[in-house]
Amino acid sequence: MNLPFYLDFNTLWNDYLLPYSSQILLAIIIFSVGRLLIKVFTRTLEKVMSRSQVDPMLAGFIRTIVGNILLLFILVAALSQLGLDTTSLVALVGAAGLAIGLALKDSLSHFAAGVMLIIFRPFKVGDFVEVDGQAGTVETITLLTSRLKTGDNKAVIIPNNNILSGTIVNYSDQQTRRIDLIIGIGYSSDLQKAKAILQDMVDQHPQIHDEPTPRVAVHELADSSVNFIVRPWVNTQDYWPVRWELTEAIKLRFDEAGIELPFPQMDVHLQQS
Repeated sequence: MNLPFYLDFNTLWNDYLLPYSSQILLAIIIFSVGRLLIKVFTRTLEKVMSRSQVDPMLAGFIRTIVGNILLLFILVAALSQLGLDTTSLVALVGAAGLAIGLALKDSLSHFAAGVMLIIFRPFKVGDFVEVDGQAGTVETITLLTSRLKTGDNKAVIIPNNNILSGTIVNYSDQQTRRIDLIIGIGYSSDLQKAKAILQDMVDQHPQIHDEPTPRVAVHELADSSVNFIVRPWVNTQDYWPVRWELTEAIKLRFDEAGIELPFPQMDVHLQQS
């Protein structure tokens, strides 16, 4: 029984495989050796990024992207050895990449922003930040979104491009923070006595730093009060506990000393005609 042309092994061998055996062998060698070199190169690249303290997620992504791009070049080189016209293949891949890029332009912008966040690290997991109108503790940073946990235990997922295109406030970046308090007393109260009490409170508080020196000064003569500015420095993690504790303690000390904490008021004078 005679086999059809496309199943005739002798025809396939004599007319196709044998004349092009050297090209086929060379293409296989190029592809095999190329894949081996790509594996060695990408593993070395990942080790270098690891020693440079690049984020593991970003390092893995870069390794995958670089490996796939190099593999595409190796595939084109191997096909060229078979005498195939790879121009059409390259054009097809380029057109497909352009179409995918246009379809995913928003996702790609978030992805690019995620890469920038991971590289430049304006904040890290565990930091308390304010971004895109939201404040919370950073839980995760991925290539597309970042996740915050708010003070009332809500999860907020923010696209990375929204973060990078706005203002980032990182409250955990520095080890110390300054507390800014405005404390007002009545015009009839003893100014020097009030100032001495405030200075003593910031000097004696165990969690307030001696350096930089805590600042207590008359800030302004307002409509209904003489306002002091109180500026002590504390560890960042102690900011809110010390602020709340100091505010309460100032009220109690002023009450004991008979120093008035004024409230907005208006004097109305009636004149009888």
